[in-house]
Amino acid sequence: MSQTRHVPVMLQRCLDLLAPALEVPSPQQPVVVDCTLGLGGHSEALLAAFPSARLIALDRDKEALRLSGQRLAPYGDRATLVHAVYDELPEVLARLGVPKVQGVLFDLGVSSMQLDEADRGFAYAQDAPLDMRMDQTTGISAAEVLNTYPPGELVRILRAYGEEKQAKRIVSAIVREREKEPFSNSARLVELIRDSLPQAAKRTGGNPAKRTFQALRIEVNGELSVLERAIPAAVAALAVGGRIAVLSYHSLEDRLVKQVFSAGAANTAPPGLPVVPERYQPRLKLLTRGAELPTEEEVAENRRAAPARLRGAQRIREEER
Repeated sequence: MSQTRHVPVMLQRCLDLLAPALEVPSPQQPVVVDCTLGLGGHSEALLAAFPSARLIALDRDKEALRLSGQRLAPYGDRATLVHAVYDELPEVLARLGVPKVQGVLFDLGVSSMQLDEADRGFAYAQDAPLDMRMDQTTGISAAEVLNTYPPGELVRILRAYGEEKQAKRIVSAIVREREKEPFSNSARLVELIRDSLPQAAKRTGGNPAKRTFQALRIEVNGELSVLERAIPAAVAALAVGGRIAVLSYHSLEDRLVKQVFSAGAANTAPPGLPVVPERYQPRLKLLTRGAELPTEEEVAENRRAAPARLRGAQRIREEER
């Protein structure tokens, strides 16, 4: 197993953002939730940095839970690992009898393990079955999406989730080819994308298949609809003074996070009130100016950090009942 995959992105900055909420002496043990456990890099750092905290960590990938379980075993019952998608956070907390938490961390996108395991089909750099499911026990694979979705739906997915300008060209090539033989492996799709793009489009932005693979992954795992539910649920789970940090890796994710945080940090009073009643006051305080980026040094050491965008917020007021 390569060590390169174990480098958590923007780790120290995430710890710094969450620290004020997890270092506060309180009668109860502070609880921090890692909504995207992966290989446990961020989780391990949270347990080490905040020795009084309890960790609840979620992942939909059973293999990730198994490997992280071994890694976090030294922390004993301070770590509770749960097989769940992160929009199931309210149910998980209710089941564990945890009404409010002091910290939440999201590290979105594909875990290093999924990219590194060739047979999962996430990576366009090596030939593999087109699966892309983060939880391989449920749902439809990327191959099924390619082979069965109507052309218009495929174009919509590539445009919306991959921001692919050449979506129509790529989809007409996919439709032509799938009639001859259904898609099963990634190399054939990568080659088809290369062949269907104009020269100019191939010269910019790395591997030309990258955007299509991203779009398929988001569709297969319902990532954006899950995220749309998960971020508000995580904000609602925060105790007053609690903090949330979210790492996103493309503009669609970052936009969703920004919208939820901005709405929470806004005053919702009708215009013209001389005094703003409590119920209209902001519930969140933004902890980052816009989205923070990784340093050049970090990107040089860990190229997977390059697209990362980090946003943080603090809960400053209860919900009005």
